[in-house]
Amino acid sequence: MNILFIMYDQLRFDYLSCAGHPHLHTPHFDRVASMGVRFTNAYVQSPICGASRMSFYTGRYVSSHGAAWNGFPLRVGEMTMGDHLRDSGMDCWLIGKTHMKADAEGMKRLGLAPDSMIGARQSECGFDVWTRDDGLWGQGPDGFYDERRSPYNEYLKSLGYDSPNPWSDFANAGVDEDGNKASGWMFQHADRPANIAEEQSETPWLTGRTIEFIEQATAPWCAHVSYIKPHWPYIVPEPYHNMYGPNHVPAATRHEEEREDAHPVFGAYMENRIAQAFQREDVRQKVIPAYMGLIKQCDDQLGRLLDYLETSGRMQDTMIVLTSDHGDYLGDHWLGEKDLFHDPSVKIPMIIYDPRSQADATRGTTCDALVEAIDLAPTFVEAAGGKVADHILEGRSLVPWLHGETPDWRDCAISEFDYSATPQAVKLSLEPKDCRLFMVCDGRFKLMHAEGGFRPMLFDLEADPDELNDLAKTDPEHPAIAACYAHLAEWSRRCAQRVTKSDDDIKAMRGRSIRKGILPFLVDGSEVPEELTQVYRGPAPKRPD
Repeated sequence: MNILFIMYDQLRFDYLSCAGHPHLHTPHFDRVASMGVRFTNAYVQSPICGASRMSFYTGRYVSSHGAAWNGFPLRVGEMTMGDHLRDSGMDCWLIGKTHMKADAEGMKRLGLAPDSMIGARQSECGFDVWTRDDGLWGQGPDGFYDERRSPYNEYLKSLGYDSPNPWSDFANAGVDEDGNKASGWMFQHADRPANIAEEQSETPWLTGRTIEFIEQATAPWCAHVSYIKPHWPYIVPEPYHNMYGPNHVPAATRHEEEREDAHPVFGAYMENRIAQAFQREDVRQKVIPAYMGLIKQCDDQLGRLLDYLETSGRMQDTMIVLTSDHGDYLGDHWLGEKDLFHDPSVKIPMIIYDPRSQADATRGTTCDALVEAIDLAPTFVEAAGGKVADHILEGRSLVPWLHGETPDWRDCAISEFDYSATPQAVKLSLEPKDCRLFMVCDGRFKLMHAEGGFRPMLFDLEADPDELNDLAKTDPEHPAIAACYAHLAEWSRRCAQRVTKSDDDIKAMRGRSIRKGILPFLVDGSEVPEELTQVYRGPAPKRPD
């Protein structure tokens, strides 16, 4: 079996028609959901691109792998999905974005050349690379945000898009009434069409690269197809730019009480530039239709890919996974972007189609178990026929759920967020070690713990599914606070760093030293079988003169 692991950047869990969106029709996401299982309570391990992706790729929590923010290197030697799958006989390829930052110092210390096979995999989250393009080719006074070569930019240049950076000047910019660039970085331009032929924009381009990969691939393979969209800049080519309008923009899920005596970290985020923009209704009414257009284009390109799998006969032997690295507030809770732990940010879509007959009973169903992003890595290892290295992988395989079983499952989902590199840390005058947030969600209650001496936040998801009433603000002795902290304490005691010896290895070690002559603490030797002391008995050898 092959695995097609598709990730959309910044796709909210509820912006799909199969998840109940009232206006956005996504028939191809729905098509996969009808063939498989849609997990309704899936959470990322951090609501920020880089840290979240490193958890997906390692199958480990952020505090285990340590790459807690965009640009924080994933330390050399960290086992990844690619390592585990290759041990199971499956190749693992990247097509698109990873947001990976290589541990250059660690590689230098160990003498790993970046252009060697091992060095290249260490630099690319353990993947072999078909096409890598992280898709944020911003440029400012200090140069480019990403200094690597952009395959997408090179593709556009080959088509005659005359610019040093056609990603910025064409794919993510429109044209104003005076013929000037209308950059997608400015929200005021979100309702303009991007100045590019639709079929040459980012999402169709990556779909084409994916089909090229599959056409030449020999099984078994895992292909991580990682789209940059619907991540900002919020601008999309025609005809998607005007498919939706202000009449399709829902009222923001927010309440004035959220701003009254707000948690200090939440308050700092509500005052940042992103939040201030999304608190404006004119911004929401331009940005959200563009965001919906980007998703609609993603859905159409998913249909193109599914049709290819059908006509090529690959649908019967390819597991398909659709997910996202985090969501997007879009003005909910007075916020924009992601970062905190309300559902629009930390909850993700997760849809899995397993072609095997064992999954027939669950096709077209939903599962409300508490699922974490780190569950995909062990799921893939099991699907590849391998043994899950559960002393390394901290997630749990979802295969039992896909096959109609009800496994013993986790009591809570955990997410972490390190905001030490942000303006909010400066605003709150915090040292980096205190800029850490933790989410505990047991399905009924969701708690946010903040280091630095701050109080927690608490929401009752049953009575308050929109997360507007912070119970910890009004009832600091609420019993759910202690219960959630007990879950957090148990999680914090997990065995996360003993990754070089499995439980089976340790069990096999028991008693090994005694059979190799290490016999301390014996009184007369009768305490152990005679065979163990035989070499230590008998006539004493003669000393040399």
